[in-house]
Amino acid sequence: MGEKVSQLPRETPKHPTIRASNSSFVLEKASSVKYEDRPIPELKSPYDVLVNVKFTGICGSDVHYWVHGAIGHFIVRDPMVLGHESAGIVTEVGSSVTTLKKGDRVAMEPGVPCRRCVRCKEGKYNICAHMAFAATPPFDGTLAKYYSLPEDFCYKLPENLSLEEGALVEPLSVGVHIVKQAAVRPGDSVVVFGAGPVGLLCMAVAKAFGANKIITVDINEDRLAFAQKYAATHAFRSQRESPADSAARLVKECGLGPGADIIIDASGAEICIQTAIHALRVGGTYVQGGMGKNDITFPIMAMCTKELNVKGSFRYGSGDYQLAVEMLAAGRISVKELITGKVAFTEAERAFEDVKAGKGIKMLIEGVKD
Repeated sequence: MGEKVSQLPRETPKHPTIRASNSSFVLEKASSVKYEDRPIPELKSPYDVLVNVKFTGICGSDVHYWVHGAIGHFIVRDPMVLGHESAGIVTEVGSSVTTLKKGDRVAMEPGVPCRRCVRCKEGKYNICAHMAFAATPPFDGTLAKYYSLPEDFCYKLPENLSLEEGALVEPLSVGVHIVKQAAVRPGDSVVVFGAGPVGLLCMAVAKAFGANKIITVDINEDRLAFAQKYAATHAFRSQRESPADSAARLVKECGLGPGADIIIDASGAEICIQTAIHALRVGGTYVQGGMGKNDITFPIMAMCTKELNVKGSFRYGSGDYQLAVEMLAAGRISVKELITGKVAFTEAERAFEDVKAGKGIKMLIEGVKD
């Protein structure tokens, strides 16, 4: 008999052939990702469902984890599956599930609260201290073939909505929550700083809520032009000037009279926040939706003397996801225009690179092919 020849391990290709099981896009550490086959999630509760993920959008937080390996005190210490803006098809249901069945197409709300703490009981589960949120350490995200969720965190998509639109229900719900925090009413003037995905969706929701004048503020001419075609009635380009001067110019050029009724910041930029406070009318409302530096210089005197309503906004809460689905289904809001392109699951890293480079508005990653 001849000698046995030992086989050397094959070199792993950059984009491996996806094998059956739960193929996942995993962040090992900052700037290092890989494809990995993981076990298909088991249903931990009779009220859980298993979803075959079909489309996932890329969020700024996903890119931040990819680049830096952390956001604030949330640090990637162990390999973590990325992604949290997803939609898919139900493939398995728990024994106590009554609202969904196998084959249903669903938008997936990616954060599951404890349901027992004071914040949860008062209806503010988005600020639950024990929230298990997808792709926030130590919890894995949805960029995998399969993902499990409780049935009440999966929202059945009406027939007139695509799975691609279903993936954008997540960022739309952020916009819904911000605009609800602002208590936008018919006839209001609303200024939105930042014409990225969340800013654009805030404009669309404000319009659906009846805002009369919607002003987009950005430094990017292309985004300003897109915003005006999408939902804004006016555009204002930021320049190198003091916040007070910029606010005065904004109010004058956009015909805001005594100032804006409501201003939303979706940029997180210090100068935008400062300008916004100066541009509000007496008794106006300011909502912080964008995240920036931990600490900034804030015009507290203007806030006090105008007796402004100043609020934070974090993710989405009770009723926001359902309202987002209903407004899409009724045609009150459209998100199709925001989808810049789609890439295969095996090209996920390229999509992250495009988002980091500021290409387009919203990139979608297709689910694992069978």
